[in-house]
Amino acid sequence: MTATTDAPIPATSAVPAYQKPQRVTQARVLRAEWTKMRTQPSAYWSLLAAIVLVVGFGLGYSLLRVARPPHGAAIASFDPTAISLSGVELAQIAVGVLGVLVVTSEYATGLVRTTFAAIPRRLPMLWGKAALLAAVVTAVSLPAAFAAFAGGQSILSRQHLSVPLSQPGVARAVIGSALYLALVGLLGIGLGALIRNAAGGIAVLFGLLFGLPLVAGFLPGGLAADMTKYLPTGAGQSVTTVQPDPSMLHPWTGFGVLCAYAAVLQAVSAARMRRGDA
Repeated sequence: MTATTDAPIPATSAVPAYQKPQRVTQARVLRAEWTKMRTQPSAYWSLLAAIVLVVGFGLGYSLLRVARPPHGAAIASFDPTAISLSGVELAQIAVGVLGVLVVTSEYATGLVRTTFAAIPRRLPMLWGKAALLAAVVTAVSLPAAFAAFAGGQSILSRQHLSVPLSQPGVARAVIGSALYLALVGLLGIGLGALIRNAAGGIAVLFGLLFGLPLVAGFLPGGLAADMTKYLPTGAGQSVTTVQPDPSMLHPWTGFGVLCAYAAVLQAVSAARMRRGDA
């Protein structure tokens, strides 16, 4: 009879690569946030709406101004670049709403619990969403702004009202339009992370962009103009114009004010997120 002995199986610490825990890095968080964004239909529709509004409304308003060209003293204050980029004011709605939904959609579906389990420190998620949205909005809106400018100037040239891109301040206004939309998206992300409800975040966003200027308009005397130019919309849109306007801040000063609004909202929403309440 042959005796058989079960030889002990040596213990091994080898673990398959796919089972090894991976360190959370900002690059991995960005990839995860990109996967989330590109699988959200609302992201595609919002970005498409922004493109259509920037280009479509800019061309439409250019056609209107060609039909009713300025005369006399009005020619001196006529801003052909702002005419072509007039759709940016409407496109900010689509971009701001997208910023809110990027955050609140996770709270609505409960996916945020899974996200926080994978990213215990939480804040990399917020920074990842903010950086990704700013990059995507800029990448989409910059070509749209150049297309709106080119098409609008082609239309305005019929009445000899067009300006070249090389004219001082024009390229800055076109590029500034894309940067303005990116910052509005960051305002939306900040409000979404702070309020965590889509309807509430969108309502506050509309109040911030459109409600406050209306309220400021009821202030007496020059106080209305002084207040309006420091509000997010008035400050940010100064970078999208070429003709100097005494009722607006210097273009880059206004852009800096809008950056400050976005930074404060990001800081407040980050402070709430660090508290740990899901």
